[in-house]
Amino acid sequence: MGIWIGRGRKARFTYGFDDVALAPGRITIDPEDVNVKWKIRDIEIDIPIIASAMDGVVDTNFAVEMGKLGGLAVLNLEGLQTKYENPLEQLDRIVNAPKDVVTNVIQTIYKEPIKDSLIEKRIDEIKRSGAKVVVSSTPQNAERFGEISVRAGVDIFVVQSTVTTVKHISSQYKSLDFYGFCKKMKIPIIVGNCVSYESALELMETGIDAILIGVGPGAACTTREVLGIGVPQITATCDAAAARDFHYKQTGRYVSVITDGGMRGGGDICKAIASGADAVMIGSAFAKAKEAPGKGYHWGMATPSILLPRGTRIHVGINGSLKEILLGPAKYDDGSQNLVGALRNSMGSCGASNIREMQMCEMIVAPSIRTEGKTHQRAQSVGMGK
Repeated sequence: MGIWIGRGRKARFTYGFDDVALAPGRITIDPEDVNVKWKIRDIEIDIPIIASAMDGVVDTNFAVEMGKLGGLAVLNLEGLQTKYENPLEQLDRIVNAPKDVVTNVIQTIYKEPIKDSLIEKRIDEIKRSGAKVVVSSTPQNAERFGEISVRAGVDIFVVQSTVTTVKHISSQYKSLDFYGFCKKMKIPIIVGNCVSYESALELMETGIDAILIGVGPGAACTTREVLGIGVPQITATCDAAAARDFHYKQTGRYVSVITDGGMRGGGDICKAIASGADAVMIGSAFAKAKEAPGKGYHWGMATPSILLPRGTRIHVGINGSLKEILLGPAKYDDGSQNLVGALRNSMGSCGASNIREMQMCEMIVAPSIRTEGKTHQRAQSVGMGK
C-alpha cells in the first residue's frame, strides 16, 4: 500500500477533512427524526460533541452549561482550575499578554503546583449541578488524580497525552499500567491520543471505554510543526474505527471512537462521524462561546511545556452563546453555529437514522469540494471563501 517516495521507501496516501465529501443517500430522513445519541459504556449522552480539556475552553461553569445542553465538557486537572483558587487573574494575564511573550507568560503561570483540594472542589462544583463530571490528566498523574477524582464522585476519567501507547519506555518515571488502571478505577475511562490501527487496538485491549483520535490537528496546536508527526483526521479515524469493529467482533466490548481536533465547523463534524467516529472532541469552536473562560482566546494544551512548547495562543473571537454554537439558531453561514443541527441535517440527507448508520454512509475523495463553483464567494471573502 502506498507509493514510492524514494529508493526503498514507500509512503501511503492519507486524507483530511478537505480531501473528502459525503454522498447523499438513496433515501432521506427528516432531521428531527434522526437519533444523535451515543454511549460510553452504560452512560448515554444526548449529543456526540465533547468540549476539550483546555483552559481557554472549559471551567466549571462551562462544564455545567454543556451538561445542561446534552453534551460533555472535560476539565483539565493539570490546568489553571486546579492550580489557583481564583484562576480569573491568571486568565486575564494570558489574554492580555503581548504575542511575542505570551508563551513565556503561560509557562510561568503554569509552574504553580496542582492542589489536591482544588481537584475535589472543582469536581464538586460541577457535580452539584447534576451534570456529568469528566476530568482529564496526563498518564504520569493518572494514578494520583484518578484516586482523588473517584473519591470526589467523577463520572468519566480521561487519560490524555500527545501520543499515547500501551508500551511506553522511560528511565525517568514509572509508566502507567493501563490494564491495572482500568480495573482499579471502575468508572469509564477515555484514553488518547493515537492515530494508528495497531495502537488503537492495543489500547482497546486494556479495557478502556473510549479512545481519542488525533495528533496535532487542533487550531492552537503546533505539534505537527515542532515534531513533524501527525496523520490527517479522516484516515486516522477510519483506522481507529476498523480497530474498534475488529475488537468488538473478537470480544463483544464496544469501545467508542472520538475524533479529537481539526474540525472547523458542522461539515467537518459530519465527516468525522461518517469516517467512523462515535463522537467528536473540539476546542476552538467552543472557545468562541460567551461562556468560555478564555474570552475569545484559545491555547494548546502543550503550550506551557518548559522544554518544548507545542502549542500557541490564538484569537478566535466571541461569536455567540454556547447554546447558539451547539443548538442554534445560527447567526453565521460558515458552519460555526448549530453544530448539532448541521449533523442532523447531514444525517438526514445521507439517509442515516442514527450514528451507527452515519458511519456507513458513502464517502468520496473530493479535493475540489471546497472550491467548485465558489468563485464569487472566494472573491468576496464570504461563505466558503472566508
